[in-house]
Amino acid sequence: MAKLKTSFFCQNCGTQYAKWQGQCNACKEWNTIVEEVIQKEEKSSWKPTSEVKKAPKPLKVTEIDSSEEVRMNTLDGELNRVLGGGIVPGSLILLGGEPGIGKSTLLLQISLKLPYKTLYVSGEESQKQIKMRAERITPNGDNCYILTETKTQNIFRQIQEIEPEIVIIDSIQTLHTDYIESTAGSISQIRECTAELIKFAKETNVPVILIGHITKDGTIAGPKILEHMVDTVLQFEGDRNHVYRILRSLKNRFGSTAELGIYEMQGSGLREVSNPSEILLSHREEELSGTAIASTLEGMRPLMIEIQALVSTAVYGTPQRSTTGYNAKRLNMLLAVLEKRAGFRLGTKDVFLNVTGGISVDDPAIDLAVVASILSSNEDIAVGKDVCFAGEVGLSGEIRPVNRVEQRIQEAEKLGFATIFVSKYNKLSTKFPGIKVILVSKIEEVVEHLFG
Repeated sequence: MAKLKTSFFCQNCGTQYAKWQGQCNACKEWNTIVEEVIQKEEKSSWKPTSEVKKAPKPLKVTEIDSSEEVRMNTLDGELNRVLGGGIVPGSLILLGGEPGIGKSTLLLQISLKLPYKTLYVSGEESQKQIKMRAERITPNGDNCYILTETKTQNIFRQIQEIEPEIVIIDSIQTLHTDYIESTAGSISQIRECTAELIKFAKETNVPVILIGHITKDGTIAGPKILEHMVDTVLQFEGDRNHVYRILRSLKNRFGSTAELGIYEMQGSGLREVSNPSEILLSHREEELSGTAIASTLEGMRPLMIEIQALVSTAVYGTPQRSTTGYNAKRLNMLLAVLEKRAGFRLGTKDVFLNVTGGISVDDPAIDLAVVASILSSNEDIAVGKDVCFAGEVGLSGEIRPVNRVEQRIQEAEKLGFATIFVSKYNKLSTKFPGIKVILVSKIEEVVEHLFG
């Protein structure tokens, strides 16, 4: 029998120690260091059916052929957008999210629609349970094979028989390998199973999609090295009490991390939302104060979002500043600018700010809409329903230009807005006959246009 070696790992951050101690030096957590048994031997889990490959030789960058690397279309427009155009062959994708948010539903739905032979490996559900969910989503899925297995050696044996073009693992925390003598979900098992899947993906050019559990802090469970090992890390966000889900890219070696995908959870699965501006804007008949529409960008996609503000007298002595979906420190900065530069006395008033739709926005171009909604609530005068804003507010009260302003104006024009406020310092090279563009340079000009 091979010599066994024990080591100690922090179950929170994955730091390795030679002996046990109460507190982890890296993440400062207490009682998270656990002893794990490591088998010290040559590991060879994935064995290709062909002969042993020769050691690769170094090539010049100009000599490497990349013409055959065509992305695989998932037939899901939102996922294709977030991935940068489709799945890259041989890549490893990690999808994380809250329990019950719809990770398994999303990947099962995609695997049933894929025109490629897909192997869906589940360590959490039985084949009958997956079949029940598959019938609810879509009755057709001739290219999808379901396997309930947790040992990687058995999974690779089935892969050699079926020869799938895409492999989906649900989830990486349930897998275990014979080469590590520790429980499934431990630091050593997650790291070793992922290394075996990476070796398989790179040697066979078959993409692998992993589902990862997350901790109570919102980070993916397991060692941080797991996110470094994979090519793409996706985050599936949303509130289980709301029907909309947001797919973000936290890391992408083959595309932008600024893209955003939006889905609507229905009884028959997840529906792609092609025009998210419609769901982010409330359809109200009467005009209400404290509401303004901002034109923002998520990657290459323009969005029209609704900003709601409530300004009231502070009854408890100390004014409250509360935000949902917006940076609280940036709100305090804008309130200080309004107090100092525009002369509005908001220091003794409570200010509550909300971005509708349950999304979080960090685009500075929504500053002008935030200011407009706060002033609208403070003056109790409604901003017109056909008015929107795109501008960053500086500390001296000036309206600063924002990037790709013409794309924002085109989106507002397409959705039927009559007026948009942008910075005077934006250089516009295109005429927009369907919308009135008002150029402003200071907050005082915006106040004069809106409230006289």
